[in-house]
Amino acid sequence: MGVWELLLVGVVILLGLAGVLVPGVPGSWLVWAAVLWWALTDPRALSWAVLVGATVVLLLAQAVRWVLPPRRLRASGATTRMAVYAGTGALLGFFLLPVVGAIPGFIGGIYLSERLRLGGHGQARAAVRTAMRSGGWSVLTELFACLLIMGAWLAAVIRG
Repeated sequence: MGVWELLLVGVVILLGLAGVLVPGVPGSWLVWAAVLWWALTDPRALSWAVLVGATVVLLLAQAVRWVLPPRRLRASGATTRMAVYAGTGALLGFFLLPVVGAIPGFIGGIYLSERLRLGGHGQARAAVRTAMRSGGWSVLTELFACLLIMGAWLAAVIRG
């Protein structure tokens, strides 16, 4: 697979990550489709293992999401700005503190967004609690699964 094709797969994965944060966009399935495209174009044992792992991770994430309360983020006052901050925090956390940093990065992104909007620490903490109870855990579960898949794909591409 050439460099341009790998870049296109990476762009589709990034679009899928952004799609997780946008209601109604099948972000996790975009990530899975990108990995499927890569595995079909570059048929090696490693690429197929990443595809199987991605499928298992997404199915587990869906099972966990069914147990969590339904998403009602808009009703809780969640904004697009909050989603951007949360997604950026999760992505930065994923790379700065490998893998597990996505969770505090996501929550920290929501906190920062609300702290800038509301101005106070107590109000921001209450807003984070409300956002996480209103579906934030569901979004975090799906985003974390997609970040794991992206990390596995990136490691496989770098490994060659």
